[in-house]
Amino acid sequence: MHRHKIIIITGISGSGKSVALAALEDAGFYCVDNMPVKLLPKFMELPLQADSEIAGLAFVMDMREKGFLTAFPENFHSLRDKGYDIEIFFLEAEETIILRRYSQTRRHHPLSQERTLQEGIRAEVEQMSEIRELADHVIDTSGYNVHDLKSVIFNIVEHIVSAKPMRIHIVSFGYKHGIPHDADLIMDVRFMTNPFFIPELKPLDGRNRSVRDFVLNNATTRTFLEKFHELVDFLLPLYEKEGKAYFTIAIGCTGGQHRSVAVAEALHEYLNKPGRPVKLTHRDVDLKNR
Repeated sequence: MHRHKIIIITGISGSGKSVALAALEDAGFYCVDNMPVKLLPKFMELPLQADSEIAGLAFVMDMREKGFLTAFPENFHSLRDKGYDIEIFFLEAEETIILRRYSQTRRHHPLSQERTLQEGIRAEVEQMSEIRELADHVIDTSGYNVHDLKSVIFNIVEHIVSAKPMRIHIVSFGYKHGIPHDADLIMDVRFMTNPFFIPELKPLDGRNRSVRDFVLNNATTRTFLEKFHELVDFLLPLYEKEGKAYFTIAIGCTGGQHRSVAVAEALHEYLNKPGRPVKLTHRDVDLKNR
């Protein structure tokens, strides 16, 4: 167990701890939210060492737990003395930002039961000052959106582990059946000559060699594929840098049988490289055959 990096995320309520935990989960950490302090030593005794795929362990621990302030320092120092590799990430934000976030989410602050929200925030900042002093990383999230914060977390842990590669899903579809709702990038290939009007190709789909040759083997399509591949090569690293875990590329033609399928097959062959998880779905061909 001692070989696993342990990251404890704590800090001010409303500062983005759940986003930070999600970023660590995407980076391959085993994550637990609202871990009770006194359970942490017992959790360390579990036989997780058999799981060689996890990058480390990450826990959110904060003022939601009664007794957190008194129990945390003792348990933290005890685990470090036993040789556990622990880092503390303390998240905070400006008071006006915390107030705005609580106004948007309408959640209850853990210290505002008998106080106003502002009084609860100020009390938490004061009470958490000792925990803040223990932190290895103090992160002010005031100016960050979700993607900015994920990027900051990735940058801190990249010396520990390389984040899991972004999962890519290529989907062919037909516009007459509707656009995929989860698509991040949609490419319309209805400008290509349609095999639907070739009698011997009409009953086939874009996975067939004859249809693929018809769609792909002309100057216009070759030029398109070259430029499309360049666009995808340019975009994917930028989305990965933003901390995106999944990216769906949807390629559409009229019926989702011929052109979009052939182009999706070609893109899949281009992107499907070792270390890069790429899934291919022919939505409307697969629906037709069910």
